[in-house]
Amino acid sequence: MIWNEPMECMSREDMRRLQSERLKRTVEHVYQNCEPYRKRMQEKGVMPHDIHSIDDIVKLPFTSKKDLRDYYPYGLLSVPISEIVRLQASSGTTGKPIVVGYTRNDLAIWAEVGARCFTAYGLTKKDVVQVSYGYGLFTGGLGAHAATEAIGGTVLPTSSGNTEKQIMLMHDLGSVALACTPSYALFLADALLDSGIPREEFKLRVGAFGAEPWTEGMRRDLESKLGIKAYDIYGLTEIIGPGVGHECVCQNGTHLCEDHFFPEIINPDTGEPLPPGQTGELVFSTISKDGMPLLRFRTRDLTSLNYEKCACGRTSVRMARILGRCDDMLIIRGVNVFPSQVESVICELPELEPHYLLVVDRVNNLDTLEVQVEVNEKFYSDEMTKMLELKKRITHRLQSVLGITPDVKLVEPRSIERSQGKAKRVNDKRKLQ
Repeated sequence: MIWNEPMECMSREDMRRLQSERLKRTVEHVYQNCEPYRKRMQEKGVMPHDIHSIDDIVKLPFTSKKDLRDYYPYGLLSVPISEIVRLQASSGTTGKPIVVGYTRNDLAIWAEVGARCFTAYGLTKKDVVQVSYGYGLFTGGLGAHAATEAIGGTVLPTSSGNTEKQIMLMHDLGSVALACTPSYALFLADALLDSGIPREEFKLRVGAFGAEPWTEGMRRDLESKLGIKAYDIYGLTEIIGPGVGHECVCQNGTHLCEDHFFPEIINPDTGEPLPPGQTGELVFSTISKDGMPLLRFRTRDLTSLNYEKCACGRTSVRMARILGRCDDMLIIRGVNVFPSQVESVICELPELEPHYLLVVDRVNNLDTLEVQVEVNEKFYSDEMTKMLELKKRITHRLQSVLGITPDVKLVEPRSIERSQGKAKRVNDKRKLQ
C-alpha cells in the first residue's frame, strides 16, 4: 500500500532531477526574500545562478539551531507574516522557543507526507486514529491529526494525559491506531492491563511512535503488551514536524520524504559530505516549503543513509536508526532538555551552589531524570521539613522550565566531583541498542 506512488517509487535519476528543480527554486526564493540567507550566501560567494543541480547544494551555507534563536522570532521567514497561517515551536535553551511559520502550501505538504507515513503502516480511511501526542506548539498532535484527515481516517484527538479516559475511549470508540511517544505508549499499555478489560475487546493494531529515541527492545515490549505492530515516525519541528520520515511494513530503515526534504550526511567535525552508508551528522534542506525554508539544517543526529530499493517497493532513501547526537541535548520522554536550562534554574536560587549532575537512565523502558544539586552550606539543614520544602520548590521550577518533572536530589556542599577541565554535567546511563 503506497500513498503517493509516483513520488515514493520514483527512479533515482528522476528524483535527482526533481530535487534539482526544487532546490534552484528554493535558493532563489530565500535569496530574494530572506535577508539572513542572502547575506550568508554573499559572504560565501554564492549566488542563485551558481546552483545548477542538487549536487551544488554543498556550495550553500549550513543552518543551525543557533540561527533560529539568533533570528527569533520571524527573521528567517521568506514570506510576509500575512502569508503565515500557523506558528509552531519547540523549546530552546534560553526559554525562548524556536518558532517555525507555515503557509497554506506548507501545511498541505505536511499533511501529505504524514499521509504517506500512516498509509505505510497499513492505515486507511476506515480506521480510527487516537492521537495522544500533545497538542499546541509541539508539532506532534497537529501533525498526526492532519495525517489522519489526509487519508480520510477518523481522528480521535485525545492529546496526552487523563489515562483512564484514554483507555475508555480507545475501547469504546474502536481505536485502530495509537499515535504518541513510545514512553507514553508503555504507560498506556500498563493502564490497559490495569483496566481489567480483555485485550481482545480492543481493535488496536498499529502504533505510530516518535518524538524520542526508542530501542528495538522497547518496540518488542510495546508490540507484546499492546498486541500491535509498532512503527517509527520521524520529524523535526524545524523541518516540518512528524512526517519527515517513516518506517514501512519491512521495518528496515526509515524512509525519508526526499522529494521535500533533501538529506545529506556530513562529517560533524569538518562539515564535509560523507558517501552513502557512512555514519555522520544528518543535514536537511527543505526544497518545497515557502514560509520558512531551511538550507542545510544541521540536525546533530548521527545516522547513515541507504539508497537501495526497499522490499516494500519504495525507492525513497532510508535512514538507519539514529545512534545519538553531536551536541549535549538530551531527549527525555520526547522533550528536549539542555543542561544549561537546569543550570539557569539552579543559579536563580540562593540556596543552591552552581554544582550539579544530571543522571539520565531508563527504568522499565521509561526515561528517568535525576538532578543532583549541592545546597549552599548556609542553607543545608538536618531539618527534613526545610529540605523537603526546598526540594519541592526546585522541582516545581524545573518542571516549569523543562516541561518534565525530574527527581531532585539535594546533596551536601562539595560532594559533587569537581573537574579542572570541562565539568561533567551529564551521566547518561541509557543503553540504546
